[in-house]
Amino acid sequence: MKRNIIVLGCQWGDEGKGKVVDLLAKEADVIIRFQGGANAGHTIETGGKKFILHLIPSGIIHPGKICYIGNGVVLDAFGLMEELDMLHTEGIDTDGRLFISSLTHLVMPFHKMIDEYEEKKRGGCVLGTTLRGIGPAYRDKVARCGFRLCDLFSPERLKEKLADYRETKAEYFIDSSDERGDIGKVYNDLMNIAPKLKEYMINVPIALMKHHNDGKSILFEGAQGALLDVDHGTYPYATSSNTTIGGALTGSGMSPKFFEDIVGVVKAYTTRVGEGPFPTELKNETGAKLRDIGSEYGASTGRPRRTGWLDLVILRHACRINGVEKIAVTKLDVLDSFEKINGCIGYELNGRELSEIPLDPAELGNVKPLYKEFDGWQSETTGIKNFARLPVNAKKYLKFISDDLGVEILLVSTGAGRTATIMV
Repeated sequence: MKRNIIVLGCQWGDEGKGKVVDLLAKEADVIIRFQGGANAGHTIETGGKKFILHLIPSGIIHPGKICYIGNGVVLDAFGLMEELDMLHTEGIDTDGRLFISSLTHLVMPFHKMIDEYEEKKRGGCVLGTTLRGIGPAYRDKVARCGFRLCDLFSPERLKEKLADYRETKAEYFIDSSDERGDIGKVYNDLMNIAPKLKEYMINVPIALMKHHNDGKSILFEGAQGALLDVDHGTYPYATSSNTTIGGALTGSGMSPKFFEDIVGVVKAYTTRVGEGPFPTELKNETGAKLRDIGSEYGASTGRPRRTGWLDLVILRHACRINGVEKIAVTKLDVLDSFEKINGCIGYELNGRELSEIPLDPAELGNVKPLYKEFDGWQSETTGIKNFARLPVNAKKYLKFISDDLGVEILLVSTGAGRTATIMV
């Protein structure tokens, strides 16, 4: 393993980054989550237990690993407390192993209230957000009226900022009986957990540089996927942060010269949660079969995911803008029972064939996918740990993906557990 590795999603999230980070964390010394919030859920299965983490880096499951939450994350402080309690109940000690940037912006309870209010106002044009307050928190960050972790330790300043916020955002608070909009209660609740949060607060860039200078390896963990990036994704049906490689830089405070490997996580088919274009979506029995076999339900919301065939066009886009050098292919075993498997190799739009995403990503909703058909392998790959043992047609499918994207395959996941993995 190279010293400093970034793990990024290459689709619309839910690619299996949690498992990949968990696997790579075994060889890393330090793991940092650099963007997103509690709208992202990373699932790890090990020792017969399943852990769903929304904020704390997946590497925390490994004893002795040091984990950081960077300034690019928007932190639900109360959700963090619940996650910590869950880990402690499971016997996982986080003391002295988890640290949070003092510059991390907070998702306040009223951000969730605002999220719901605005989504309802959109009527038939909903974005399909998780209603976790992520968008309003990032918006306040950019508008320079947000709340940071360090604000909790200047109580009078925090009280003044909360009062100003309620006044300037009065439309959300007037006539509302929602206790999440009770500024006094929000302040008191934050003051109650502030002493605990202070134990975790740190200057993350300085800490990471010290680890680097000490020869430690650092693993950078992203949330969501490249097609949800607020700049490079299917805007406005995107998240509110940079899920691509730029987010790793700004969200951690590390220079690009320290990154040595970029790993893109690719599900063997495609899924999406929420609204927005999805060229290869299957609204039929095949799509339902993919959902059922793959247990495609959101780790954060429980919502059924939209499912479809692998889309190599969006993967080319993701690999190019992120500089992906290796991919981790997940959920190969979900395709075991399919007689035929399709892979989208291009689009047709207004009589023209495209090999890349249209200049206006909104046109993704109008494209017709052009498929290459593969013979399925129709034999079980679940739990296979050796590439040589894979069925011939599974190997052909993987080779086609690798050749099309011009990248190496680092690993193939053949099941949810840690050990159901082929290291290529």
